[in-house]
Amino acid sequence: MGLKQAIKSLDAFPRAEDHLLQKTQSGALVSIVGLIIMATLFLHELRYYLTTYTVHEMSVDLKRGETLPIHINMTFPALPCDVLSVDAIDMSGKHEVDLDTNIWKLRLNSHGHIIGTEYLSDLVEKEHEQKHDHEHSDHGSHMDGAFDQTSENMIKKVKQALANGEGCRVYGVLDVQRVAGNFHISVHGLNIFVAQMIFEGSKNVNVSHIIHDLSFGPKYPGIHNPLDETSRILREASGVFKYYIKIVPTEYRYIWKEVLPTNQFSVTEYFSPMKDFDRSWPAVYFLYDLSPITVTIKEERRSFLHFITRLCAVLGGTFALTGLLDRWMFRLIEAVTKPNTRSVLR
Repeated sequence: MGLKQAIKSLDAFPRAEDHLLQKTQSGALVSIVGLIIMATLFLHELRYYLTTYTVHEMSVDLKRGETLPIHINMTFPALPCDVLSVDAIDMSGKHEVDLDTNIWKLRLNSHGHIIGTEYLSDLVEKEHEQKHDHEHSDHGSHMDGAFDQTSENMIKKVKQALANGEGCRVYGVLDVQRVAGNFHISVHGLNIFVAQMIFEGSKNVNVSHIIHDLSFGPKYPGIHNPLDETSRILREASGVFKYYIKIVPTEYRYIWKEVLPTNQFSVTEYFSPMKDFDRSWPAVYFLYDLSPITVTIKEERRSFLHFITRLCAVLGGTFALTGLLDRWMFRLIEAVTKPNTRSVLR
């Protein structure tokens, strides 16, 4: 018997006898409020446990010999598709003519609606060939071939498109070497004399553009591409847009261990208006360089022990607080009703 009594003395939760317990309406109200609070906090903690969070790590980029995908989706509201061309050059100045190019151009009317489609599987090669021919032919040969029947038809077609307010949407993917370089969209693919006849001067080439999407790989949750939905509309003289891009190689590791290799980037913008003595033509340049640091973003979930610890703290604290509130309300009601009871007895 002595041992049992000793064990009972260690009970931290003594029970009062049933006839000593008193249930009140205020206690019931506090209990209901406490249960609602505990249920709300439980659901919040459960959602907090089930959601993942990301951890960022940095390391030296060791990748070699891979290509860099460039996803382009841009609209030029003031230039027809016939005059636009895309070119990509790496840091050595070599034209990337062996790209697996996959570019589409959509003709747009003055209201931005699609009126035609052109698939350009050899866009870069065509432009390179034109430039190559220009470099190896003299001025006289240019004058002889500048205004043949094909050129005249081109001039008429483009002038008609300009008069109708046609624009062009360029989208697709360029796979370039994983080195610093640039790509640009311009009218450089045209014969210089044809371009002069069409626009009557480089200042009249309106390179206003809207960048719907520009990325260097697939998108992962939470990524922010700073050039998405960027609009640059020229109201006066034209010029050259240059976007200096710093690409950061990135790996996104999902909670189920799948790895998504991609890239994120930062950008600085520069605009140079055309002057009367400039011989260059307006264009939109994207000059990119790669960071030597790779960022690894990992999805992780909080441990179950952490969830149980927080749950006990939240529910236990709420239970203790509602018990304290119940005692205060009981004493307050008792203090208010006692004088009235004594006055009735007298």
